[in-house]
Amino acid sequence: MGPSIKQSPDIKGHFYALLFGAVLPLAFAPWNWWPLSLLSTAGLVVLLRELSPRSCFWRSFWFGLGLFGAGVSWVFVSIHDHGQASIPLAALLTSLFVIALALIFALPFSLYGAGLNRTAGTMVLAFPAIWVLGEWWRGWIFSGFPWLYLGYAHVDTWLSGWAPLGGVLGISWITAFSGALLGIAILPRQKFTFSNTALLAILLWIGGWYLQSLPWTKPVGEPLSIGIIQPALPLTTKWDSAQLEHILELYQEDSAPLMGSDLLIWPESAIPTFADQVQPFLSSISAIALDHDTALITGIPTRNGRDRHYYNSVIGLGRASGSYHKQHLVPFGEYVPFEQWLRGMIAFFDLPMSAFSPGATNQPPITANSIAIATAICYEIVFPDLVARSANEANLLLTVSNDTWFGHSIGPQQHFQMARMRAMENRKPLIRATNDGITALINYRGQVVTTIPSFSREVLSGYLTPHGGKTPFGEWGSLPILCLSLLLVVGLFWYQPRKDQRR
Repeated sequence: MGPSIKQSPDIKGHFYALLFGAVLPLAFAPWNWWPLSLLSTAGLVVLLRELSPRSCFWRSFWFGLGLFGAGVSWVFVSIHDHGQASIPLAALLTSLFVIALALIFALPFSLYGAGLNRTAGTMVLAFPAIWVLGEWWRGWIFSGFPWLYLGYAHVDTWLSGWAPLGGVLGISWITAFSGALLGIAILPRQKFTFSNTALLAILLWIGGWYLQSLPWTKPVGEPLSIGIIQPALPLTTKWDSAQLEHILELYQEDSAPLMGSDLLIWPESAIPTFADQVQPFLSSISAIALDHDTALITGIPTRNGRDRHYYNSVIGLGRASGSYHKQHLVPFGEYVPFEQWLRGMIAFFDLPMSAFSPGATNQPPITANSIAIATAICYEIVFPDLVARSANEANLLLTVSNDTWFGHSIGPQQHFQMARMRAMENRKPLIRATNDGITALINYRGQVVTTIPSFSREVLSGYLTPHGGKTPFGEWGSLPILCLSLLLVVGLFWYQPRKDQRR
């Protein structure tokens, strides 16, 4: 028989799990201490060894409390500073959110405790599989929250070379596998398993280094000159209808020096009113852009008067044509679940423009001077498969955002790091235009070409070369790594009873 199962783990182990979870966010932006992604997962592997399914769940829950309590603390800023909730209420809502995420994180590890955490040979394969399936599950349950995926810690390491093949979840798998290997290394009598799997880990890291040099996609045409407006408008100003005229003048003034660029980008909801209400201004600025042979793309709310649907949109003006309506909306920010009960209770449930409808799937790209542009609005950029579907037929990726909701927290840096991963996965350059940062141009390898200071009124100008073609990740998305993880879990469950019977 295998090792005995510990039914009642000690409180000390839960405390260590909380600690290992709390240090994991330091592996992500803005700190980028990526070795902690290995040490944190190694600690969890050791702490989960031989626990029962129930005990695995609760220990993983404490790890999740640490991870999300430290890693998504910016939610408090959004609720308190911009949702006008009191400090106690904002703290309560943030705590409930963190607890819900910790429960979602812990649930898949119940499977890990059902016989997959007894021997080193099983642990080293089962742990990364369970981890990745858990990240996928968190990315869609209750509309999804794909934040703090383990792979994001490696946008600047050799493992980033795997992004065009396996996406961020593929990198998460390799990271969790490497972390599990480190955990097993400190366990007694595991030299055989460690020596045989260490070679695979080394090959995966060296393979990532080699894959970084492969282009995957090809340049299309000459570099494009690109200008971006970062207005740095406070939310209280932006959504004050009395300020609309001033806002329109600001954009026209800051855009004047950039007219003549191939592309000019304004951020999400740059014009804070419905497009039909400012049609004369849009016609005027479009004519100016045409005169300068410039494609102007702006975020602006739109509406369909026939069915009373409102959309968070991006539209093309001047040399640009087409529009995009945001598909994946943010709960409470862009729509309110259980609206009939929650509307009016507190200001957080009545934020400006929080009654949007989702746009259709498979929308055609916006075009600008024969260049196809795949658009993701704000939160959408964190969904790898959603972006990949639109990126395949595009030459540029564009994400417009309003990270003002994050305040001066770690949220904007985390959001920016995820945007860089989308460029790596699809090997397409990416334009990021935000209200107050981080505004940047990112090349097809995910490297930052140029950026401007956050929280200040600035304009950015630079060049990106459009690319054509698709990567394996663009073709298949996360499906291969998910299938591999599922097959590993099923296969190890099938193998384990037979192994015990032979004993």
